[in-house]
Amino acid sequence: MEEGRFGKTLKDGIKEFEKLVRGFAIAFERSGQKVTTISGEKAFRLYDTYGFPIEMTEELAREAGLSVDKTGFNEAFQKHQELSRTASEGKFKGGLADSGTETTELHTATHLLLAGLRKVLGDHVMQAGSNITTERLRFDFTHGEKVTPEQLKAVEDYVNDAIRADATMVMKEVPKEEAKSSGVVGSFWEKYPDIVKVYTMTGSNGVIYTRELCGGPHIETTTGMGIFKIQKEEASGAGVRRIKAVLVK
Repeated sequence: MEEGRFGKTLKDGIKEFEKLVRGFAIAFERSGQKVTTISGEKAFRLYDTYGFPIEMTEELAREAGLSVDKTGFNEAFQKHQELSRTASEGKFKGGLADSGTETTELHTATHLLLAGLRKVLGDHVMQAGSNITTERLRFDFTHGEKVTPEQLKAVEDYVNDAIRADATMVMKEVPKEEAKSSGVVGSFWEKYPDIVKVYTMTGSNGVIYTRELCGGPHIETTTGMGIFKIQKEEASGAGVRRIKAVLVK
């Protein structure tokens, strides 16, 4: 199924790319002005609307004697991320639907989930978005392939080990550069003030399960959180995966 989806993504993307090139040819016939560069906005539209990887756009562009405005693409990508982040913060801090106990517990679980994913899959994994209600968490993360059942089980075990360890969360405000240099995990560093909040969760066994930049809120201890269970793992976009999970009590 995963291969089928990606095959359709490539087929649709190539079709749109070919339409784009035909448009350049028609414009040349009408005006005599030849287009040699695909704008960053057009390349991003292929990526955002059709899930077409920028690497494929660049490869096809070379074959067609064109170049791609990669700087413009990156700017469009960053603008899109900023708009998405702002929209998420508009709902509530950290993508929470409210500040109740259930959502706060699930928000804390996302920190453990990210730490587990990075341990099992690698340090390339970063948060790409989240949405949390009173019933479940939805967490998007950067990863280029489907996560295997064995890997998902290992991630589940990591989170549940922290819960069973009666881990406690401690927040400390530190200079942003100090946090970055000490290896604190975080995204959108440039959007944070000079003094940032770093949340560290340590088990009663002395193990540090997560240390991450965040705005909160979090529970003080994992005691009573229940059992963390991943319900679904799927593709969310090009190079982004999505996990849906719950806490069972």
